[in-house]
Amino acid sequence: MTAGPLVVLVGPMGSGKSTVGALLAERLGAPYRDTDADIVVAEGREISDIFVEDGEEHFRALERDAVAAAVAEHEGVLALGGGAILDAGTRALLAGLPVAYLSMDVDEAVRRVGLNTARPLLAVNPRRQWRELMEARRHLYTEVARAVVTTDDRTPEEVADAVLAALDLKKDA
Repeated sequence: MTAGPLVVLVGPMGSGKSTVGALLAERLGAPYRDTDADIVVAEGREISDIFVEDGEEHFRALERDAVAAAVAEHEGVLALGGGAILDAGTRALLAGLPVAYLSMDVDEAVRRVGLNTARPLLAVNPRRQWRELMEARRHLYTEVARAVVTTDDRTPEEVADAVLAALDLKKDA
């Protein structure tokens, strides 16, 4: 059995989990893994296609399995999909792990992802839907997080530094 991930990143789509995760992995000299990427590779299709063809419930089952496998197997930096924390079992798996919630406001989300990209949960009225998603998820992100790091008006490097500091992790010189 492994010791588990060094860092787990959670947060809404566009918060920088993938970019910051790769930076953290580099700084910590550890591997990086993204559960959304794991699902895409395993399924051989994009997440938006899974949503359209099989529905959100099917995707969430794939996501739950991907997170469980990654938490059990991965000892580096792990980024979870934005909705992974919706599952109570996933939240239980994250208990006691070094989880950082990358938070941002809707204006920052608009700047980063435009809220018009291939995000299946934001297909209609993306600003309102993003706000509604955050209302439903914010307390869950906070529940699983050991640290909350705001990403608004910060570079990925600044966010990575803040995560390292918040979780008291040593970075490579």
